Amino acid sequence: MLRVVTELVGSGERVTAIVNPASRHYERIGELGPTMVRAPVISESLLRRAGIDAKEGTPSTARALVLLDTDDVHNVHTALTARDMDPQLRIIVQMVNPRLGKQMNSLLGDCVVINGPSLAAPAFVSDALEDDELTWLDLGGRRLVAGQADLIREPHLTVLADTTSSATPELLPTSSADPEGDIVLGTGVRAVFRSRDVRPAGWFMAVRDILDTRVRKIAAVMAFLIAAGTGVIHFFGGIEWWRALYLAAGVVTSAGIDDDRFNDAQPWVKVSAVLVQLTGIVLMALLTAVVVDSLIGARLSRIIGGVRGRPRNHVVVCGLGTVGSRVLEILTERGVPVVGVDQDDDAPGIQTAHRLRIPVVIGDSSNEETLRSAGVQRCQSVLAITDGDITNLECAIMARDLNPDARITMRMFDHDLAQRVERRLGLGHSRSVSMLVAPEIAAAVANRRSQVTVLAGRRVLLLTEVTVESGSVAADRRLGELDEAGGLRVLARQDLGGAWDWRPSPERKIRPGDRIAVAGTRSGLARLLMATRGQQSSAAS
Repeated sequence: MLRVVTELVGSGERVTAIVNPASRHYERIGELGPTMVRAPVISESLLRRAGIDAKEGTPSTARALVLLDTDDVHNVHTALTARDMDPQLRIIVQMVNPRLGKQMNSLLGDCVVINGPSLAAPAFVSDALEDDELTWLDLGGRRLVAGQADLIREPHLTVLADTTSSATPELLPTSSADPEGDIVLGTGVRAVFRSRDVRPAGWFMAVRDILDTRVRKIAAVMAFLIAAGTGVIHFFGGIEWWRALYLAAGVVTSAGIDDDRFNDAQPWVKVSAVLVQLTGIVLMALLTAVVVDSLIGARLSRIIGGVRGRPRNHVVVCGLGTVGSRVLEILTERGVPVVGVDQDDDAPGIQTAHRLRIPVVIGDSSNEETLRSAGVQRCQSVLAITDGDITNLECAIMARDLNPDARITMRMFDHDLAQRVERRLGLGHSRSVSMLVAPEIAAAVANRRSQVTVLAGRRVLLLTEVTVESGSVAADRRLGELDEAGGLRVLARQDLGGAWDWRPSPERKIRPGDRIAVAGTRSGLARLLMATRGQQSSAAS
């Protein structure tokens, strides 16, 4: 909320902020100048006070509603309440669960769903790999990626550029002689066989962890007593070896002795057997306690998910929350070996790591032994992306001490602290999830047209969404008439308040209010903007 209010106030918007008075950022938000409403829980009456007061024929005083609660259920409840109060209100909602976010349009109609982890994770991956080959973007209601065809998962939505046809890339070609050299648009990166240099510990390591030094010492003492008892019974009792071994093992393990010949043994032998049996009872109790302690204390996730061997040239992700979970998925899709670290074995990324067979080290990421277990001293990159700035800073300092050559990226909310750390300590890059997400939310509030730049050699393509205004030249024309060879291509179309169609018919008539997702050159996009702008807007400009 702090970052979003900063963006909105900075762009000249009048903002009413409904803030829980227990928030640690309450005073900082108030210093920005919005109208403050103190409330721990949002209600219908509170929304009316904030400006959602539409009546018949009269729109609400508020132009948009932004919901930033970390609880998806609360956000959905508030959004549905606001939609009942004003069917035309623009709603922007942050959703942690991407599957639930995809259903929001059917629940609310015209709304914008923001998923912070999906927006921020690619930036952390790019820092870890020093990779600028891929461009991630949100377009036409989908999370997309642009890059070389051999990196993008099929089917490709469209070819943006052919970089092999000539020295100068051909933009928006109708066909390509060498598809592998194309820059394409797709929905995800290609699945690549992941290096097995980093492997989970598995059951072999689990058994080794259970049979630790304590278990081995107790077992050694019991083995010595059985061996000594076998010799005593054989030589002094006159019993054959195999039967003597059975009797000794029964005494030491407290399994009991049921043998008539042993009853005829000398008194000192019987007393010794009782003492050995009592010692065996104590040893069995200790053995049981140690094994149970190993199973419970180490935790099953740690036993199965540890790192096997000595991994090299991998990426260590410290912090497996919602952002870390998405980072693991992207790195795995790219075929990059990765190890996860988190002190909470119930973190969202733990299940993701187990599903992707990624080794996980359970422990404090600022602890030297934890980082050594993850192989930081031999890794290529470290991503310190826990929820705590100090924890990330301590993790980065420890990682730099263990591996001076590793690329380090920290997640830091405090902008001033991040600048000073980068300038004075030289620990690497720092990023803030809120600073990556807030501009997108501010743009959605203002309904501004956001555009993404995709480089093709020395040439540039722009991907964006454009709304067809009433009275524009494009209104009532066929959709295919907007396409320009090498200049503009229509990718998707959305009816007013409807779902996006990513296979629109070129013969479909364009109506005012339609929204169009396009890829084009600067000149092609400029011509489209002129064609979709209403006559009054054109005259005013």
